[in-house]
Amino acid sequence: MPDSPLTPVDLDLRLVHGFTVVAEYRHFGRAAEVLRTTQPSLSRQIRSLEKQVGARLLDRSPRGTDLTEAGEVFLPFARALLRSADQAMARTRAAAEPGRITVGYSTNLIVTPAVSELRRRHPEADVRTLHLAFDRPRPALLDRRVDAMLTRMPLNAAGLHVIDLYREPRALMMSVGHRLADREFVTLDDFVDEPLPQGPDPHCNAFWRIDPRPDGSPAPEGPFVEDIEDKIELIASGQAVAIIPAGEHVNRLRPGLKAVALHGVEPTRVVLATRADDRNTLVAAFRRLAETHLAAPPPERQPAPA
Repeated sequence: MPDSPLTPVDLDLRLVHGFTVVAEYRHFGRAAEVLRTTQPSLSRQIRSLEKQVGARLLDRSPRGTDLTEAGEVFLPFARALLRSADQAMARTRAAAEPGRITVGYSTNLIVTPAVSELRRRHPEADVRTLHLAFDRPRPALLDRRVDAMLTRMPLNAAGLHVIDLYREPRALMMSVGHRLADREFVTLDDFVDEPLPQGPDPHCNAFWRIDPRPDGSPAPEGPFVEDIEDKIELIASGQAVAIIPAGEHVNRLRPGLKAVALHGVEPTRVVLATRADDRNTLVAAFRRLAETHLAAPPPERQPAPA
């Protein structure tokens, strides 16, 4: 059953604000200065509020102004009421009048089709994009650096709204002199004992190192790296191999590297992540556009002319 309708309360928020300022300064004169009004006018406002509430809230004396017992009870509710009203106004305006959205994306994931369409449909909006490292999507969303993020799983989805867009195969990245570099494809058995770099995120480590292996054994220890460039240098120098998304196109990004298709392992999932409680209409619009414009991998890039 629906909740019973609340009984309307005749309470002027402007008067409530005046009361909280007097309660803060405990002095009508200083409160009137802050509110840019006169003491007589402020006194009349407080009397009007007390009439609405049905209780005396303040005691004035030669020493200043004190809260009555009823005023002590009313003050925290008054502050909460003003905060709630401010939040209601801000969120409603954000929903009704979309103003700005920042769309993040991980390496070699393309947001252009959906971003361009969003700009076309909302020419008044400020639509921005931001590239982020593979391990930054969740912090960037929670810190509100971005409002939507095109990224790859694994991703801790707690507090996020995640939409699956498409699957992306995985590949093995190695140096061009590696013993497997001339293969058309490899399987996990081909490099089962070779070290793979480790990063700070245990979830990413488990997925990209396939740890544990299908038989339950742990992946061999590999060097710890935090920066992607350090990881690439290790691989180019022949000290490690790494499992990557097939869309990374490493063959064209860095001399000395080779990517070979990896068969027999599950693909990674490309997803759009947003904050679960975000009511920005631009975010909702971008979710819909992502499902239409980003739900398939982009065509593979062609090698640059020699």
